[in-house]
Amino acid sequence: MAAVLEPYIYEGGIHQHTLITELLEDLGGYLIQKVPAATEVTLVMLIPRDDVHLIEELGKKLLGKLERAPLTGTEIAVVSPTLASHHLPHSACDVAEFMRRGGGNTNMIGLARGMGRRVSLSDNYERKLINEHDLAVFSFGTFADCIKNKKPKLLEGVTVPKIVAGGPHDIKTEEVVGADLYVGGIGRVAHRLRKPGELSSLDNLLEKVVEVVEKMREDLAKDPLAVLPPRVMKEIHEQIPEIFDVFSPAPVTLQLDGLRVKLPYDEFHERVENLEFDEGVRLSDMATITKSRMKNYILVKIKRESEVGFST
Repeated sequence: MAAVLEPYIYEGGIHQHTLITELLEDLGGYLIQKVPAATEVTLVMLIPRDDVHLIEELGKKLLGKLERAPLTGTEIAVVSPTLASHHLPHSACDVAEFMRRGGGNTNMIGLARGMGRRVSLSDNYERKLINEHDLAVFSFGTFADCIKNKKPKLLEGVTVPKIVAGGPHDIKTEEVVGADLYVGGIGRVAHRLRKPGELSSLDNLLEKVVEVVEKMREDLAKDPLAVLPPRVMKEIHEQIPEIFDVFSPAPVTLQLDGLRVKLPYDEFHERVENLEFDEGVRLSDMATITKSRMKNYILVKIKRESEVGFST
């Protein structure tokens, strides 16, 4: 049976941080992302559950800190009704930042210009882009009438789990048609969310998102993926070295059931499809590879074991 992998973030000095990555590789874990900044480094990792204490002990010797990051391996869309200044900044940015602190990769999406909710999602492109993510957090503002009666139309056609964030605390999830969860205390403001009450609301939102992700992982465990996304990431690093020339953040972005590879589709999709695994098995045997709606990237969605009849 494959080891259960736990998501963690290590923060410490860049000096000798390779000791952490070497131990991780020896233990059979995966380095998801490395973010160096001056003399510090942040490592996002998947560590075998029984070996977490070994990484933790080494981290303490290096004067670093290891914390669980439950959203590691997820890609989350943070959606605002428009790109206008009264919708997109401040609270939406803070929501995205808190998701990143939990280990997730976030993309901010503004649905329309000018006309706002009347024209947003008029192009199916926006829905398809949101549906490429693991889940979506919609920032719906402050007014209860708008949240309950007008903006729920923005949720139509979105098939991934939808979490709505708004200002009022007294709105129930069932009052927001189409939402899987409503979280209050995060309305439209003209400042960054820094006050104690605002930060506690962001913490609550993060907890709710983690609960949704854990349920999604439980569903995946019932019929596991034919190959783990971090295993595919490792093969991409080894078989397609051009990925190291990509300057976009997280050149290979993990999702719960796949990956977003930030290489041009037309030039590289065949090489991604032909990635070789055990006993001549190729990635195209275990996954569906399509062109992403985001910047001509490559989107990989891995099939379940029941669909392919084997795992690797």
